[in-house]
Amino acid sequence: MFDKLEILLALARERHFGRAAESCGVSQPTLSAGLKQLEETLGVLLVNRGSRFQGFTPEGERVLEWARRIVGDARAMQEEVQALQHGLKGRLRIAAIPTALAMVAALTTPFRAKYPKVQFTVWSRTSAEILKLLENLEIDAGLTYLDNDPLGRVTTVPLYKENYCLLTAANAPLGNRTTVTWAEVAQVPLCLLTPDMQNRRIIDGLLKNASGESRPTLESDSMILLFAHARTGRWASVMPARIAETLGLTDTLRAIPIVEPAAVHSVGLVMAAREPMTPLNAALAAEARRIAATFDAAVSQS
Repeated sequence: MFDKLEILLALARERHFGRAAESCGVSQPTLSAGLKQLEETLGVLLVNRGSRFQGFTPEGERVLEWARRIVGDARAMQEEVQALQHGLKGRLRIAAIPTALAMVAALTTPFRAKYPKVQFTVWSRTSAEILKLLENLEIDAGLTYLDNDPLGRVTTVPLYKENYCLLTAANAPLGNRTTVTWAEVAQVPLCLLTPDMQNRRIIDGLLKNASGESRPTLESDSMILLFAHARTGRWASVMPARIAETLGLTDTLRAIPIVEPAAVHSVGLVMAAREPMTPLNAALAAEARRIAATFDAAVSQS
């Protein structure tokens, strides 16, 4: 039955019979036959059929929840047995929001120093996409906001606090200030992330509360692209202060703290709520807690 549950997960992920079959490495007739066998075993219709995939029945949605749990637990069991025999190895799949991408190296580099047999795949995704990928077992962990949008049933490990700065040229308007307000930032044409990004929604809310509105002259889903434009000295942006420092400031590019209010949001690791955790996830969570402690110590000393 395990392979039939994998078919169900593939359908939930792809929402298309042909693509689901391809992702499972089988033909579409084989996938359809496996799905039919699962329905016969359970005695219920799981999928609304037509010329194309039309979604799951209510019974199918419930079985899908169990499939995620069963397949996730089975993969965790296999990983734990292999770790007992060969040590920690395998691939960690991580998705991070764009504002946290530059911080991923702070987590993966010390982790791999401890566990050199572990490999990584890292994607840039929106916060909503990260939760969906976790639900469908397509990633092992995500790096996202912990305190803004609802997260659902996940395990969280706070990593660092995100506060915001105006990234602008030293000779630009407001460029000589030690701090600026959100009301003042609202008057500056900005490069911002696209509206589907949670960081953009946070910034739009802060600007609106300051009786202003975002005035983006350029939008992108890439923080690197925003930073590159700001470095020309002809553009301004709002980004997390930690990210601006990580990407590297120049003599002519300033990161000015934004106050009134001094907004702070928590960013951290999210993983599927599963006990016991997989060995890889447990080790990743432990490393995240260690790094968070060093971040907190650095902030308290500054």
